[in-house]
Amino acid sequence: MRVLIVEDAEDVAEAISIRLGKSGMACDIADSCQAAEDYLAVQRYDAMVLDINLPDRNGTELLAQLRTGGDRTPVLMLTALFSVDDRVSALDLGADDYLVKPFDQRELEARLRALVRREATQKSDAIALGPLSFSPAALSASLDGEPLDLTRREATLLGLLLRSQGTVLSKKRLYDGLFAFDDADVGLNAIELYIARLRKKLAASAVSIETQRGLGYRIIKND
Repeated sequence: MRVLIVEDAEDVAEAISIRLGKSGMACDIADSCQAAEDYLAVQRYDAMVLDINLPDRNGTELLAQLRTGGDRTPVLMLTALFSVDDRVSALDLGADDYLVKPFDQRELEARLRALVRREATQKSDAIALGPLSFSPAALSASLDGEPLDLTRREATLLGLLLRSQGTVLSKKRLYDGLFAFDDADVGLNAIELYIARLRKKLAASAVSIETQRGLGYRIIKND
């Protein structure tokens, strides 16, 4: 799960990133609308935390721009304003939820997860491949009816493969779905580690992850 945090207060942005990172989310931080647009131009996100008061433009302007362009990424607005009109305006523009500063990091994480679960449920029910079933909403999987013990990144990787089952996904594509731009110490080879872990958990089943040398990986059901 990848989240874009658009917040110019460095301490607030870092605190959110650390909190979400501990629960397995990959976070990128933009300190302005322009920086956010630069990230969005090259990366898709599962959710966005967007402050209203930004140095170059109002966050609601960026929100309106995204919705006008058809981008339905779940957006949680942050605001120091207490005006009901301001909050209603943000929701009318397409925000999915909001929090008033100061807020509890636990509440932000819980609300963000709720938004992503709701979006995943609306987009898709469980994805199945032979005896393997994956729930995007719960970020969980079962094999032959038995739950698989997966870390969040393993589950995210499995979801990426299953959504494109039969199609080869490059290491770079999988990496972008798992890690933030700031994870400079994590190389592309980390994908091999997570693939190996998934293969071990799918061993002896009718489902396997195939390596296409020089191209990437795909998940298939064995005949």
